Amino acid sequence: MKRIFNITGQCDPEIHYMVNLDTRLAEIRKLIEQGAFFSINKGRQYGKTTTLHALRAFLQADYIVISLDFQFLSTDSFKNEATFVSDFSDRLCRALRGTSGLDEIIMKELKECASNKDCSLVKLFSLISDLCGTAKKPIVLLIDEVDSASNNQVFLDFLAQLRGYYIHRKELPIFRSVILAGVYDIKNLKNKIRPDSEHRINSPWNIATKFGVDMAFSEADIEGMLKSYEQDHHTGMDVRAMAQMIRDYTSGYPLLVSNLCKIMDEELPEQEKYSGELLVWSKEGLIDATAMILSESNALFDSLLRQLREYPELKSILYAILFHGNSVAYNRYNTVIDLADMFGFIKNTEGAVAIANRIFETLLYNFFISEEDIGSKIYRAGANDRKRFVTDGILDMDFVMERFAVEFDHLYHGEDERFIEENGRKFFLLFLKPIINGTGNYYVEARTRDNRRTDIIVNYHGTEYVIEVKIWRGEEYNKRGEQQLADYLDLYEAKKGWLLSFNFNKSKIPGIKEIQCGDKTLVEVVV
Repeated sequence: MKRIFNITGQCDPEIHYMVNLDTRLAEIRKLIEQGAFFSINKGRQYGKTTTLHALRAFLQADYIVISLDFQFLSTDSFKNEATFVSDFSDRLCRALRGTSGLDEIIMKELKECASNKDCSLVKLFSLISDLCGTAKKPIVLLIDEVDSASNNQVFLDFLAQLRGYYIHRKELPIFRSVILAGVYDIKNLKNKIRPDSEHRINSPWNIATKFGVDMAFSEADIEGMLKSYEQDHHTGMDVRAMAQMIRDYTSGYPLLVSNLCKIMDEELPEQEKYSGELLVWSKEGLIDATAMILSESNALFDSLLRQLREYPELKSILYAILFHGNSVAYNRYNTVIDLADMFGFIKNTEGAVAIANRIFETLLYNFFISEEDIGSKIYRAGANDRKRFVTDGILDMDFVMERFAVEFDHLYHGEDERFIEENGRKFFLLFLKPIINGTGNYYVEARTRDNRRTDIIVNYHGTEYVIEVKIWRGEEYNKRGEQQLADYLDLYEAKKGWLLSFNFNKSKIPGIKEIQCGDKTLVEVVV
């Protein structure tokens, strides 16, 4: 059977190309052997279900593994304690069906709990304790999709029982380990129900051990998966280089990795441009696959953008990072940063908040720009001149920069310095977006973004254009910027780059000029 790249549901190595999970599973097993109770909280479609499924098989020789999915419980299951206990007991019995080494009398009583609407949590946990105490192997409980229990007090009462037995497990046998998987951290569920500070401190899941296993795909992980694919398909790709590029674009977010690979495997070969000698598994193929992902509606993107509407503070901090170049310290005790991390928007880079990956960053730029494009004069200026900027499929970046300078001066001449400094890079992206929309793409190089300069990389029909956008800070600073851009062009094997300077000096000379910096040509635009 031909294997495919999977982007829906759990992955199966028999039918899907996958990264090797053995190292991660071994790390999780160490926590289980220590008797840890913990949560796996990651963004949507981050491989949680696949990991739990693989973990069950990984542990089965030495443990009895109970694997539950709260998606199989309905809203009514959490209506009150009786219905929860009945439905939970039913799922528990189903999960243990056919398992050897369990006391038959206790199992019979658990089945009675499933059919008896008067069974309590106290009774349920008494039976679970007896079951764990008499089982031939230690029992591990895995619960996936705990988000389904969101906003339900009965689930918090369930966690409180787990905590009580965990604390007294020397006298009262209980599961060797409990793993809860979902997007929301348990403390965030608690906050939704009882937002007062006392209950935030006294969370029933304060027994949880920190889960520090990195579930993002490393470059080596991706390379291993691509090697397996190459053995089947013989595409001629440079596996190591492709793995590095995919990692650069995704930072190893599992769904994004699989989605890029799936598009290059299944969709790009159908395009006429890849019918000849041009390799699908190339930089141009990856760029086109990225553009396709960003142009589509999918559950992950819809979920991310929905959070921006529900949490205005989250939206504000991401906007400030992207457009104002604000540096924000990474602190999980900051509620907004904690939410951003939990949803997968950000990562911790040397103690500072950074957008999680290049694709999410472009998604956010597109989202923020789309909120302003219809009413933006600079956006309409770019849209009106769109056809003039492309000749025979080649983007004339010199002309783009020239026209932006003219339109910007016409529309925003006389605006104060702070207004321009805070919005300059946004204005340029608003002008650029309709010009490349549908054919090209762009991303902002995070390593160079601050409140003084930003490097924007534009991809158009496989050609990359490197543009540095900066605030004028004097001639000496400008000279350093020219050299930095020239050096940076080496990374892209490019001979030409563009400098866009927002200059507030009253004696400035606006316009466009071409300068040489070593063997590099720099086109400098001053507005």
